[in-house]
Amino acid sequence: MDPLLRPGHSAPCLPSALGAPHADVFDRLDARSSAFGVHQGAADKASKSTAGGPVQAAFSPYQDNGGSVVAVAGKDFCVVASDTRFGLGYSIPARKVSRNLILTDQVVLATAGMQADTSTLHKVLRTRLRMYQQNHGKPMSLPAVAQMLGNTLYYKRFFPYYTFNVVGGVDESGEGYVYGYDAIGSNEKVKVVCTGAAQSLIQPVLDNQVDGKQLQMGAAPPAPLSLQQTVDLVKDCFSSAGEREIYTGDFVEICKITQTGVEVELFELKLD
Repeated sequence: MDPLLRPGHSAPCLPSALGAPHADVFDRLDARSSAFGVHQGAADKASKSTAGGPVQAAFSPYQDNGGSVVAVAGKDFCVVASDTRFGLGYSIPARKVSRNLILTDQVVLATAGMQADTSTLHKVLRTRLRMYQQNHGKPMSLPAVAQMLGNTLYYKRFFPYYTFNVVGGVDESGEGYVYGYDAIGSNEKVKVVCTGAAQSLIQPVLDNQVDGKQLQMGAAPPAPLSLQQTVDLVKDCFSSAGEREIYTGDFVEICKITQTGVEVELFELKLD
């Protein structure tokens, strides 16, 4: 191995054009940069001297654009909702960005996380749904959509979509179900799920009010909610979360799914 590439080793017999011997290739590059008029800044020199080595720049292909998504299933309906705030650091570039995608007349997807990956994922899913429709002559069922999304996310597991998804709808028997996903496709079929920026604020409320978890000793479980009661509960959850979570706010896009189709409602939150 070339001694120039081995830190800590001297490099004897260097050509005189390169100047005095240097300990490693990084010092040689510094010397050449100086010869061509490229100088390190004081901060770079200080960090290199304190760290004992060269400074390495970092790059991340991901960014979190916030957003919160919720799905609640009932006996013969499902509600899928998401806020429309597009966050970037401490700024709000846009206030009306839809995170919901109506896949079929009985299935809706909502996605939080990085908006660029969200757009790409939705485009891929729309294409696969169109191909399925043309090949089989019928739309995908809720379980089929849930499996397709899991496979799509898992396929990208080595460079995953930075998205956090929920799928909700009614199955062929007319009963509502929802599926919650992580970034690489692991999923769970449940009756209520929340993910995104306000997950820690909304999920405990839904667990208690819908699933009857964390009840006081001897307390009766909550009665099943109607469609309108579920919509009102979702609105309350987003209103409360918007007061405490800076990446959640502006509007809530609510999809009410029944066997007759999908109805969309826009609910306004505080615009601050």
